[in-house]
Parts: sequence; structure tokens; C-alpha cells
Amino acid sequence: MSAGKLAVGILGATGAVGQKLVAMLASHPWFEVTALAASERSAGRRYRDAVHWLEPVALPKRAADLVVQGVAPPLPCDLVLSALDAVTAKGAEPAFAAIGTPVVSNASAFRMHPRVPLVIPEVNPDHLDLVATQEFGGGFIVTNPNCSTVGLTAALKPLDDAFGVEAAQVTTLQAVSGAGYPGVPALDILGNVIPGIDGEEDKLETEPGKLLGKLAGGSIEPAPVRISAQTTRVPVVDGHLLTVSVRLGTRTGAAEARRALAAYRSPIADLRLPSAPTRFLAVLDGDAAPQPRLHASLGGGMTVAVGRVRPCPVLDVRLVVLVHNTVRGAAGAAILNAELLVARGLIGGRRPARRPPPEPL
Repeated sequence: MSAGKLAVGILGATGAVGQKLVAMLASHPWFEVTALAASERSAGRRYRDAVHWLEPVALPKRAADLVVQGVAPPLPCDLVLSALDAVTAKGAEPAFAAIGTPVVSNASAFRMHPRVPLVIPEVNPDHLDLVATQEFGGGFIVTNPNCSTVGLTAALKPLDDAFGVEAAQVTTLQAVSGAGYPGVPALDILGNVIPGIDGEEDKLETEPGKLLGKLAGGSIEPAPVRISAQTTRVPVVDGHLLTVSVRLGTRTGAAEARRALAAYRSPIADLRLPSAPTRFLAVLDGDAAPQPRLHASLGGGMTVAVGRVRPCPVLDVRLVVLVHNTVRGAAGAAILNAELLVARGLIGGRRPARRPPPEPL
């Protein structure tokens, strides 16, 4: 274990998001992977033997040599990053928090729980105060949103701050990597578009309200934004593209909306967190941007790209948004949340005074 680094465990380490976490943490300045956990069929094997490595970089030697453990506490770590499926996460994540291990989760199991923060650091870092309402044995759970929700909310936040957002209609074109491995069968997706992705439309319609909501009195008052979402799977490897139309509270033109997007300043910019991109939002010129192949990896995959900001003949403005689904929409989002927790002193520091919760998680 390197001096000064926090020990990190990864839950669901053999899956696609778990692998992305392993790859992204290989040279992290604050964190070091000391434990990998996965299902019973992988537990007890060296990680190199248990994983079907999908990342376009070599499997980090330190991780390769670790013996995979079961998804149950304790693990030798200061915090865990969860890449579990929702069903497994519902039991495992509270178990880790109960023994004092902070959980930073990419899973959907607790995103909408009233006392669990759902956080995009550049949008709502103050929502981390909710951890004071969780009653565990020193631990807590913090979540990041659905991969498409990240892109949608990133674009709505500056517009909401400047003009108020009343409603939005969004259609997604989602990359196959979002389906995990082995994902969508080749004969279904090649040369095709598949409408409807299980559970995605509900997340797109509910999660932004919590993210854009206001923290008051130990709870979140959701923003009163109405969202209609339709989702599709397309034959693209990485990068979810969203076409969005927005109704604003204060009627405004596309030029003003574009200026608001370009002028947005991240509330965590001064913290200089290792995984935070120089630009949270990149507002691109031209009618042919953004594109997954060209722009999904901006800012190391952590920048959300926005383009084609135009008047909408039905609502007020329309735009196209691109988010790297496995980086900003998954692994990178969890890592950035963990970095913010460290910067706030909630991991590796002093916890805030707790408020009694109304009921257990």
C-alpha cells in the first residue's frame, strides 16, 4: 500500500464498470485498489483468471494479482466503489455502510432514497450533506446517476439556473457498452436501432428532479421539472447521444441559452479534484457536433459535450448532448464523487454531526 493513499475496494469488479474502475484507479494519486469483490463464481480466483478483460489498456499488475473476494464485508479498504447490479447492491451496500465503510455507488438501488445523496459534483455538491441523516456504524452511501441522466442534467443545470426549466423532451441514442458484457447480440444491433431500454426511461424522468432539487432541512425538495423520455440502443461502442427540447420558465432565445451553457462555472472548480475535467461542459460549434466518435472522450471522457443549440418550434430551445457512458456516466462519476467526499472530509477525515433518521434504510 502506497503511503498517503486511501485503500479502495471495488464491488462487482469483474463487470464492465468494475473493470473501468480498475483501469482508471491504476495510477490515481489519492486511491489505491486493495480489494476486489465479485460473484461466487469468481471469488477465490486471482483477478487475472476471473476477469474477461475488456479495457484497451493492460490489466494493472497489482489488480491482476489480487484474489477476488465475495461481495460481503469486511474488505481491507477505507471505502468501496460499487459497480453491482441493483438487486445485489440493495443488500450489499447497506451491509458495508453498517460496519463503517463508506459506499460510493454506481448502482441504482438507492439513488432515489430520500436520505441517500444522488450527486453530480459540478451540479449539486451540497447534497452530500444528506449523509448526516444516514444512521450506520460510521459508514454511508452516496450514489451517482444513470449514465444518460448525467448528460441530460448537465445540460439542464445552467438553463435551470438562468431561466428555470419547466419541462423537457429527450430521446437517447445509447451505445452498446451501456448494456455491459456480453451486451446486445450482434445480429440484433448491427445495422439496427432498438427502441426501448428496460428501466432507462423511468430513470431519465425521475433522477433529474432530485439532482436539480434543493436541499433543505435534511431532505431534498425535487425540482418541478417534467420530463418525457424515449430511449434507443444504437450500434455505437461508447457515447450516449441525447436530443433534447426544453421549455423554460423565462422565455428566451437560443443565443441566450447557448451563452448560459457556455458560461456555466462548476461549483467545485477551485477544489482541483484529480478526475474533474478542465471543462465540465463543452459547447461545440457547427451543425455536425457532437459526435460519439469525435467527442465522447473530451476531458478524458469526463466532459459533457453540447451542440446544435437552436430554437424549438414546440418548446423553447433544443440541443444535442453527448456523454461518455462508461466514464462520466459510470466509473468516472463514482471516482469523482469519492474525490469530492475526501475533499469535504467525509472520507479520510471527520464526519459531520448526525441527525436522527426517521427510519432505517
